[in-house]
Amino acid sequence: MSGKPLNKKVLVIDVGGTHVKILASGEKEQRKFVSGPKLTAARMVSGVKKIAQGWKYDVVSVGYPGPVLHHRPIAEPANLGRGWVGFKFRNAFGRPVKILNDAAMQALGSYKGGRMLFLGLGTGLGTAMICDGVLEPMELGHLPYKKGTYESYVGALGLKRWGKKKWRRHVGDVVARLFAALQPDEVVLGGGNVKKLKDLPPHCRAGTNANAFLGGIRMWEKNGNTKATKKTR
Repeated sequence: MSGKPLNKKVLVIDVGGTHVKILASGEKEQRKFVSGPKLTAARMVSGVKKIAQGWKYDVVSVGYPGPVLHHRPIAEPANLGRGWVGFKFRNAFGRPVKILNDAAMQALGSYKGGRMLFLGLGTGLGTAMICDGVLEPMELGHLPYKKGTYESYVGALGLKRWGKKKWRRHVGDVVARLFAALQPDEVVLGGGNVKKLKDLPPHCRAGTNANAFLGGIRMWEKNGNTKATKKTR
């Protein structure tokens, strides 16, 4: 799933509940700083500019931990500070900016074709699906499951509450339910906690957080990924 080669250098920003990670085109080592409940959009931009010193970039991609429409956050993030909705990212960075849900950005970087369901096992449960090149970010983590939601059982709080052994069983059950409902060709399990799985459930392959950076670059590719970046709610 590759479009025409880029002649622009992209700064990709992956905003997470515990860290903000960045990588620019042509660079080999990512950089990061701590996020958390006090991280506002303005503080994120300030922190990124500080640790990106020395890197050259023409455009910016942001993976945002919440719903996005037309490259703008439409709800404040659950685990960060306020001030993201309505923030002028282009003005703050001084460059063109595209924003995508963080799970969707990682899904875009993980995609190899066909129907792929992406599940991000991190602070919460990030979800997205790509069908024949068309990306559809989702909010499946908030659907009811047992006595809570999918996210409350397989997100970081579920891991802490249930312990690794029960958490792994919950992950297997959630994957099986979503696979049966959505019928993808494959499931990609990403996010920081995928490494805590002893064995992958059937029909799954492990993604890496590095795929988020590839997804951020693909957001700016011409033709090859235009369909996969239209729907960003």
